[in-house]
Amino acid sequence: MKQHPNILTIAGFDPSSGAGLTADIKTIEALNGYGLAVCTANTIQNDLEFKSCHWVDIGVIKNQIEVLFDRFSIDYVKIGIVQNWGVLNEIIDFLLEKNNKIKIVLDPVLRSSSDFEFHDDSGENEFDQILKKIYLLTPNYQEIESLYVDKTINETIKHISEKAHLFLKGGHRKKDIGKDELFTQLGKQYVLNPKNHNISEKHGSGCILSSAITTYLALGFSLLKACYRGKRYTEKVLSSNTSLLGYHGI
Repeated sequence: MKQHPNILTIAGFDPSSGAGLTADIKTIEALNGYGLAVCTANTIQNDLEFKSCHWVDIGVIKNQIEVLFDRFSIDYVKIGIVQNWGVLNEIIDFLLEKNNKIKIVLDPVLRSSSDFEFHDDSGENEFDQILKKIYLLTPNYQEIESLYVDKTINETIKHISEKAHLFLKGGHRKKDIGKDELFTQLGKQYVLNPKNHNISEKHGSGCILSSAITTYLALGFSLLKACYRGKRYTEKVLSSNTSLLGYHGI
């Protein structure tokens, strides 16, 4: 029997399991990976309401990472919410100490769907350093607009894709909703149009997409194919029912 690859999610805990590390684990397991998890925050929320966020101390986060790397071989990591770029930078450096060839997919969650602000800083210089250490960045349109406020969208795309691959999610577009774009470090651009239009909005859809892409990368698919398959899996979850919480393994 083929062994499932270990995939680590470093993210927040959502009691509704629509977003965060539990949504990531559901996605990873549904796609034949083995999910490992490190908690960065304990959030008080459900699919409709976000009340508060309680950050996990960086020392505890590192201890969680260390005990997993002591036991498991981990080559792919998905990262969700973190307190700020400084903490994220420290987490990434610690991961690279454990495995200097590790591929990191960063979903830069800056605010919740109910407008809770996660990050307590906006250090662009520190974010530039982070980009040089990761494999893929997966922002939506609202997030990419917030990353470099002094740049246009096109300038930001060029700036980011010179340092890391960029998968720009299209769920928050003003037009062409659902059209995603992949920008590679080699300067190539690919458009991934939606296939399933019988979908409804879901809490945590960005978490599902980024963890699906990470899983497909760990399974050996190329970046483009991993993004394509990750998008199709996310569409299946979005079309699984009409509530804000999607069903996995469908």
